[in-house]
Amino acid sequence: MAEKPARIARFHVDVALRAGSTVLLPEDAAHHAVHVLRLRPQDEVVLFNGRGGEFAGRLAAVDRLRVSIDLLEHRAVERESPLAVTLVQGVSSGEKMDFTVQKATELGVWALQPVVAARSVGRLAGERAELKRAHWRRVAIAACEQCGRNRVPEVRPVLALADYCRQAGAEGSRLLLAPQSRLGLREAAGRLNGAVALAAGPEAGFEAAEEGELAQAGFTPVRLGPRVLRTETAALAALAALNALAGDF
Repeated sequence: MAEKPARIARFHVDVALRAGSTVLLPEDAAHHAVHVLRLRPQDEVVLFNGRGGEFAGRLAAVDRLRVSIDLLEHRAVERESPLAVTLVQGVSSGEKMDFTVQKATELGVWALQPVVAARSVGRLAGERAELKRAHWRRVAIAACEQCGRNRVPEVRPVLALADYCRQAGAEGSRLLLAPQSRLGLREAAGRLNGAVALAAGPEAGFEAAEEGELAQAGFTPVRLGPRVLRTETAALAALAALNALAGDF
């Protein structure tokens, strides 16, 4: 049996890219390239900056953690979902939130809006909230590098749920994952347009008053099925189902 060709490494760089130029990898990416992937000069790579498409590249030189890449050509390729979904996710604890951000990115989410609900574990505000936001953006970037996306989902500033509901923008159709709802996701999905806001609660869910606030902000309660899903499962199952219904799968 023939061996599978080696997967070409992909790196996100937050700079302007141009075919024919040479760029340096950021230190974290350089460390991964040299010490984890064991890349060497002349190895093929792919670079993207989140502004559209990707660049074929070739590793030009390695000097410790100074890794330079020659950009060969731009490829106008995108791998986005047909639905622009904003995930309004009740902040969950540690690894659960990281898992949600990572997998939602793989499933094509357009934007992530973390919200602090009454039942969220811990409270995020000020500098701590911004540090968490920066961390989640790094998680999303790494997921894009892995899954082939060239558009990094926006990770928006952390908001209290009430603040989000007061300033919720025009995000098209709005769905609230609510196990007690009689309306199923398939039935609701028939009314969706290209933009969707999907709200999912933290570990213990949204309180009744919070569900009322979301309803006033235009969210329609929907259920995924007869089982109550964990916070790190619910939004991802809904995203996968929406993608299937929209023709992404």
